[in-house]
Amino acid sequence: TGMNASGNVLRRSRSDRVVAGVCGGLGAFFGINPVWFRLAFLLALLPGGIPGLLPYAVMAIIIPSE
Repeated sequence: TGMNASGNVLRRSRSDRVVAGVCGGLGAFFGINPVWFRLAFLLALLPGGIPGLLPYAVMAIIIPSE
């Protein structure tokens, strides 16, 4: 459990980070460019902030760092 098909464990990135490393960690976990996650969070911030900020903050707290 907690592993994807490539065997990676979800962790916040220490090397590919802008704020807390959440998007870098998600990108590494799913094997895609973290820019897509950053763009998704940015788009979720536009309607009023909470829809993008709250999930990011929760993930920054619960996902352990590398």
